[in-house]
Amino acid sequence: MSFLHQALVFLASAVVSVPIFKRLGLGSVLGYLAAGMVIGPWGVGLISDVESILHFAELGVVLLLFLIGLELQPSRLWELRRSVFGLGGAQVVATGALLAAVGLLLGLRLPTALIAGLGLSLSSTAFALQLLAEKNELPTEHGRASFGILLFQDLAVIPLLALLPFLGEPVTQSTQPGWVSALEVVGVLAGVVLGGRYVLRPLFRFVASLHSQELFTATALLLVVGTALLVSQVGLSMALGAFLAGVLLADSEYRHELEADIEPFKGLLLGLFFIAVGMSVNIGLLTSGPVRVVALVLGLVLLKALVLYALGRWAFKSDEPALSMAVVISQGGEFAFVLFGLAVGFRVMERELADLLVVVVSLSMAVTPVLFLVYDRFIRPRFHKKEKREFDVAPDEDHPVIIAGFGRVGQVVGRLLRAKRIGFTALDASPEHIDFLKRFGNTKLHYGDASRLDLLRAARADKAKLFVLAIDDVEASMRTAETVRQHFPHLTIFARARNRQHTYRLLNLGITHVMRETYAGSLEMTGEILQELGLTWSQAKTALDRFREHDEALIQATYKHHGDEKKLVELANQARKELEELFEKDEQKKPA
Repeated sequence: MSFLHQALVFLASAVVSVPIFKRLGLGSVLGYLAAGMVIGPWGVGLISDVESILHFAELGVVLLLFLIGLELQPSRLWELRRSVFGLGGAQVVATGALLAAVGLLLGLRLPTALIAGLGLSLSSTAFALQLLAEKNELPTEHGRASFGILLFQDLAVIPLLALLPFLGEPVTQSTQPGWVSALEVVGVLAGVVLGGRYVLRPLFRFVASLHSQELFTATALLLVVGTALLVSQVGLSMALGAFLAGVLLADSEYRHELEADIEPFKGLLLGLFFIAVGMSVNIGLLTSGPVRVVALVLGLVLLKALVLYALGRWAFKSDEPALSMAVVISQGGEFAFVLFGLAVGFRVMERELADLLVVVVSLSMAVTPVLFLVYDRFIRPRFHKKEKREFDVAPDEDHPVIIAGFGRVGQVVGRLLRAKRIGFTALDASPEHIDFLKRFGNTKLHYGDASRLDLLRAARADKAKLFVLAIDDVEASMRTAETVRQHFPHLTIFARARNRQHTYRLLNLGITHVMRETYAGSLEMTGEILQELGLTWSQAKTALDRFREHDEALIQATYKHHGDEKKLVELANQARKELEELFEKDEQKKPA
């Protein structure tokens, strides 16, 4: 089958299965897995070369680890330190140890039991977070704790992947001494860290200065793939290299732009990875020994749920959030597929056992939505609803303000917000301007075109409250305004307008908070001129107030006709006479 025919089969199967599974509340991951089972060798057999597809699709996991690294900002980790390192670390260690002990009792070798136990201790980040988001439970007590545990599990994958070469045997035997291999590993990792610190930012600064979106995206992909391959050359996982590259750029001004550029590729390739995993699921194991498979699935879910409930009960001192967390993340996770596949390659695990565990993990993910539905409908209502104390609600981790354009106007807004300790995310499309501002301590500034929907999503516009549109270029400002109005209607927009025509166009979009950039300064200067000419402060202020009211009314009256120049001239002449008459009447009212 040709490449195009295979691509057609993959795309068609995903387009058909994923919407069905999402409509049933089972999530997109299971939709991809089901599609793979149908088209794979255990289904209708449309695709037979599973191994090559799986190796190519692993690039999706590499990109996922890169994006996880991008999200790993020290400040965010510190805020979630109790959930991440406390609950997350305890869950992985306790669950992994118990499952490894079970494996030893069943006759597995220690390295095999250890990797199987730790791999099964991981939950599905994509699956659980999607379930919590759909139920609007991410901001809850158990939602935040679940996120922290999942984040630790994502981090735990890195040492687990790095551990595999030391537990087993590489596919090709090395003839060089062990200390040489260790030096190579240290040298490559040190090179990645130093290169990321001193090379990546200048590189992206240069690429961004060329203003070529395609080149920026290609450079981002080159960085991820190149780092992954470099690390893999010394026997470590490609995912480890991608993760390191992401961490090194987590605090850079290009983080949001990189996330927006990589996200579409990650989504497609990760979907292909799940399809390939579904294709590799040995349905024969389920049909030949259904009792054994069902027992393993129920045992896995029950053991993980018990550990999670105990940890939740200790952390929350309450049954309801503890049980909610236990139900949501008691399944196996997608990283187990990666871990078990690599474990076979390093001869830590036999292929038959890996196939069985892949089936178990897949079915445990399918069980979770059903368990959550039963729990939500029949068990949760039995808990007494207690009113949450104010200090039980964590502060919002997402910035309430996004500033698009950090020039003269945006900087003033940002300085005042920073002084009031109000968090904001600033976006600017000029890398040279960003470099200049960073020398003055502006650390909240990120590179990117704010009119791009994917970039706004990466900057968490869906979680913000206010959007400050301070872009200097009129057309770029309008593109951004249209995108924000269409996709984030909840945001209140405060827009800077270059001139009257720009104001009209913003008003046409329904944006009511429009400030002409030189208007306020011009009025203030005119007030000082009037006082210098002999008017008192009170008289000057009255004149300015009268002018401001009249001019704002004129804006509202003329913006409907801003395309008709003849009508605008007529209205302007009429307004000029009206304003003169108003000032004449004010003069006549003065006491003699």
